Amino acid sequence: MNKSFSQRSLPVVLLLSGSLLFTTGCTDGGASAAQSGPSHPGKAVYNDYCYSCHNAGISGAPRLGDVDEWRPRIAKGKALLLASTVNGLAPGMPARGLCYSCTDEELSQSVDYMIERAQPLPAE
Repeated sequence: MNKSFSQRSLPVVLLLSGSLLFTTGCTDGGASAAQSGPSHPGKAVYNDYCYSCHNAGISGAPRLGDVDEWRPRIAKGKALLLASTVNGLAPGMPARGLCYSCTDEELSQSVDYMIERAQPLPAE
């Protein structure tokens, strides 16, 4: 009634293999980035610091790409958006988006990235 080592460890091996495929199987080795050209300079900061709130809309954060949520904010001007980013905005926007190592220029680029993603698609 003693299971052999291979029978007992099979679920562990399958789990580890699946984890490896999950973490590496979705990448194309950077080929798509090279094909699509250079990335927006604000995208990296967005992905590292802004993504968690702005993709989910946490605490009223306007969702990335949501034209209706961004329209009134954009109408107030980029300077005000950047000031809100740098200084924070109660109750949910923390100062500097919690990126204390980001320069004002990097934060400005992330704001530009979000503004660009919130533009309506041209009518066809």
